[in-house]
Amino acid sequence: MQTDDWLPLYLRDHYAGATAGVRLFRRVADSHSVPEVRDCVARLADEVQQDRDSLAEIMAALDVRRDSLTEYAAVAGEFLGRFKPNGSLWHRSPGADVLELEALSAAVAAKATLWETLLSCTASHDQLDTAALTALHERALAQERTVKDLHERVIS
Repeated sequence: MQTDDWLPLYLRDHYAGATAGVRLFRRVADSHSVPEVRDCVARLADEVQQDRDSLAEIMAALDVRRDSLTEYAAVAGEFLGRFKPNGSLWHRSPGADVLELEALSAAVAAKATLWETLLSCTASHDQLDTAALTALHERALAQERTVKDLHERVIS
């Protein structure tokens, strides 16, 4: 299967996920109960925003348009996820700090896979910059390690 068959939809879906991911990182940075975790996640949120901007540039270089409907659906899903039953109507659930970090972990893992996938497409798409994608992939792996360290800190 040629990348032209699947790459545009793939990139649009990842962009929508990145849009929701930025919102999730910002929310965790504002609401986590551990101040040091909030500070670290706030720094990561800035990086995640930059990564989303990089993805938008890649999409533009490949002439892949964004899909507003998919983005709205992803953001709505992130927003609705805040209202899940947690055993407490007026307060944060004690497990929210752990679950949110696990969601952040899943988000950066998906992003690392995105960069890996795009690296595998560089031979057929000369618009893709191998060095830039490698740097983005390495940053995603570092973000994964950081979130894992935060998770271990919170559960111990």
